[in-house]
Amino acid sequence: MAEINEKELTNSEAAKDAVEVKLEKKAEEAVIEKAVAVEPEAAAVEEDKDKKSVPKVNVIEAKRPKIKVFDIVNYAVFIILTLIIVLPIWKVVSDSFNAVGVYQFRLWPNQPTLGGYATIMTTSKLFRPLLNSFITTIAGTLLGLVMATLGGYVLNQYEMPGRSFFSYFLLVTMIFSGGMIPEYLVMKQLGLVDNMWILVLKHGMNVYNLVLMKNFFEGIPASLYEAAKLDGCSPMQIFYKIVLPLSKAALASIGLMFAVTVWNDYSTVQIYISSRDQANFQYMLRVMVMDGDTPTTSYKVSQSTLYYSGIVCAILPFMLAYPFLQKYFVTGVNVGAVKE
Repeated sequence: MAEINEKELTNSEAAKDAVEVKLEKKAEEAVIEKAVAVEPEAAAVEEDKDKKSVPKVNVIEAKRPKIKVFDIVNYAVFIILTLIIVLPIWKVVSDSFNAVGVYQFRLWPNQPTLGGYATIMTTSKLFRPLLNSFITTIAGTLLGLVMATLGGYVLNQYEMPGRSFFSYFLLVTMIFSGGMIPEYLVMKQLGLVDNMWILVLKHGMNVYNLVLMKNFFEGIPASLYEAAKLDGCSPMQIFYKIVLPLSKAALASIGLMFAVTVWNDYSTVQIYISSRDQANFQYMLRVMVMDGDTPTTSYKVSQSTLYYSGIVCAILPFMLAYPFLQKYFVTGVNVGAVKE
């Protein structure tokens, strides 16, 4: 009997211990639930305190940029400069469509007409020089680019014998020239007097542009040249497969320099060419404006209308070309100026 009582006592004590453990677990779970419920409330209270401590700021005032005196002056100066450049061009364009010549400034023509442009396109005295200008400009630009790129590439070859001699020889020609009379005699011996191709050959070699191309080629990493040589490329293959594709910005900028030089050259025509059929448009435009030698036309337009129409035709090709070449100017304007 005593043994039975001892077993019952031990069983009852074990049951009590199990009940106590369950109660402790429930108490812990209740405490955890209370803590979880209290944390969001405490966080909300802290957020309210932070909001109260931060001063209120007007959203509109925070987003409104501050106007500086420098910005006002800067915009005003550039607006004035823009108007100084644009307004004369606009007057010329407006007057070129006006049948009646006016001297005051007008935004729009009084009597709109295309008679001035029709006169230039239908009169051989003006259309032939305009065509000559296009031919000589395209040919002179291509020839100038070929000479400048080839000359710059050759002078960039450090292993070439006599490289320094030819470099200094070309640089001397930038400082000294033979003079007008020796140049005229040479052109006469070459049969270029009274020939429009003198505009092409005379500007075909420009040492300044050649030096710019040479400096640009020096900026190309030498590892590209070495890799091409290891692949078996000859110097000319390296030139037109590697160098030229990397020189688009330089070619665009220097090509524009050649084109503007050939297109605007009227002094060469004045000295070497006497035939009107071989003259370029710039020379005929000068004769029209300075000497008043305007062609007869069947269109009812004034003399000043022909002047302004000729000026617009003279500047229009490059005004149309600039937007397409503008993306190359950022790099091309610093051709040869920065070396890595």
